[in-house]
Amino acid sequence: MSHPNDPSLRSFIPVDPASDFPIQNLPYGVFSTAALPAPRVGVAIGDHVLDLWELEQDCRLDVGPLGVFSASSLNPFMTLGPKVWARARERISELLRYDNPELRDNEGLRRCALVPMADAKLQMPIAVAGYTDFYASKEHATNVGIMFRGKDNALQPNWLHMPIGYNGRASTVVVSGTKVRRPRGQLKPPTAEHPSFGACKRLDFELEMGTVVGQASSMGEMLSEAQAEEMIFGFVLLNDWSARDIQQWEYVPLGPFQGKAFATSISPWVVTRAALEPFRRHGPEQIPQPLPYLQQAQPNNYDLELEVGLRAATMNKPQRICHTNFKYMYWSAVQQLVHHASSGCAMNVGDLLGSGTISGPEKDQRGSLLEISWNGTEPAELADGMTRTFLEDGDSLVMRGWCQGEGYRVGFGEVEGTIVPA
Repeated sequence: MSHPNDPSLRSFIPVDPASDFPIQNLPYGVFSTAALPAPRVGVAIGDHVLDLWELEQDCRLDVGPLGVFSASSLNPFMTLGPKVWARARERISELLRYDNPELRDNEGLRRCALVPMADAKLQMPIAVAGYTDFYASKEHATNVGIMFRGKDNALQPNWLHMPIGYNGRASTVVVSGTKVRRPRGQLKPPTAEHPSFGACKRLDFELEMGTVVGQASSMGEMLSEAQAEEMIFGFVLLNDWSARDIQQWEYVPLGPFQGKAFATSISPWVVTRAALEPFRRHGPEQIPQPLPYLQQAQPNNYDLELEVGLRAATMNKPQRICHTNFKYMYWSAVQQLVHHASSGCAMNVGDLLGSGTISGPEKDQRGSLLEISWNGTEPAELADGMTRTFLEDGDSLVMRGWCQGEGYRVGFGEVEGTIVPA
């Protein structure tokens, strides 16, 4: 049997070479339909969703307790562990292959199990147990440091020694397409003597990847590199919306709070770690060498193209304002997870780790408006003479990501959010 990542594999369902969802991908999500409003687990293939609950009922997909794919999140499936994840992916790939008649020639099952993507309502893919946001791009951290502290003090002394992060709010992680209300909070511009309470005026996005933790760890235990990797189920696109003016007033001495707590958007499809395996790359050289518990024996970054489009309310389509790559990240997802657990912190199924803003070395690779507009001093130019320093009401942000293979791409779809007034 061919490996599910084999570039020569083809599905009996026609898939455009530019599609994010070829047979080599098979990302998991949760969806519902008008005909069957109960959420259940599906896999994206081309412009269809393969209903795993239908396959499970038909005894075509037996990977665990009956009903694991009728759940409203991926958490019960993720709990079953890496061996089951691998077996399920192999079986789904086998059922979709062009030369396998099992599903291809079963008209009744095909009609039930293959749902046109246009008829599917995509839901939150995971029940988020906890959300942690990191600050792991050296380019992003350097840019922000230069803005606020100058070139000589751009990186704080601890930054090159460990992945810096903070605990965010799981309660406001939402799926793509959810509108984001402009947050309110305490504001104190440098010229004001006293703070006031009102709508955020410097609303921003942050281009990130989210790591989905699929296995738990015990309180009091540390993780090795290999253990952390095994715990990672997959990845989502993540937009960590940021209220820069609220954050600026509140973040000393304990870091971000309300400026980040109001919304975090993720893509509905979770691309598995297994599907990304052909695209692994070594990250940037780490100098000084990290402490032994953070050292890596294998490449844990990914050659993953990322782009951000901004569509103002008067525009017909988004205009690209950033194009970067996940391979630039200084601290990998594995290192972030190892460090998170290093104190003895227990990790849970459904934990979500935001990578931190992903910026590259070039100006067009900056992953936030704070950087693109250089803290509002260099407005980004849009169509029809419009400019942006920060987001305005009615603006829509669309993020996309993909790994390019030979004749196919492993993509994430998109994560989109539109700003509505406070």
